[in-house]
Amino acid sequence: MRTLIVYYSLEGNTAFAAEKIAGILGAELLRLEPEKEYPHSGIKKFLRGGKSAVLGEEPPLKPYGFKGEDWDRVILGFPVWAGTVTPPIRSFVKAHGGELKEKSVAAFACQSGAGAEKAFRKLAALLGRESFEAALVLIDPKSKPDSANEEKLAAFCRKLS
Repeated sequence: MRTLIVYYSLEGNTAFAAEKIAGILGAELLRLEPEKEYPHSGIKKFLRGGKSAVLGEEPPLKPYGFKGEDWDRVILGFPVWAGTVTPPIRSFVKAHGGELKEKSVAAFACQSGAGAEKAFRKLAALLGRESFEAALVLIDPKSKPDSANEEKLAAFCRKLS
């Protein structure tokens, strides 16, 4: 199955997970980048990122190549911000949601606290679907390595194999 992992990563945790999943599944990667980068630290990171997420903003993205017909499955990966999907993923879904209707879609989220399940529900609603082929929640997999994350990641990939 031709699989593409579309992800946004601010601090590297989601990129870390995306690369691991791609290695196991033999998937390709598409990293989304907003035209105006989000702050990486301090109070501005939380204020701007949180506000953008809560308000459901859809920031313009740097150019990327995506043709829905090239893929059988799309895996969406994102950090959880304020209990929801990050704005760059929202922008991608708005632009390509129609192309994803007939695809197998899975999702994974990285978080420090909680909110991933709520974010998955919001993402599913944006896509007009009730659920995902598989869903995975990781707790800061790059910055806080943990065998539990490794086990969950392996189970997610087995489900998609």
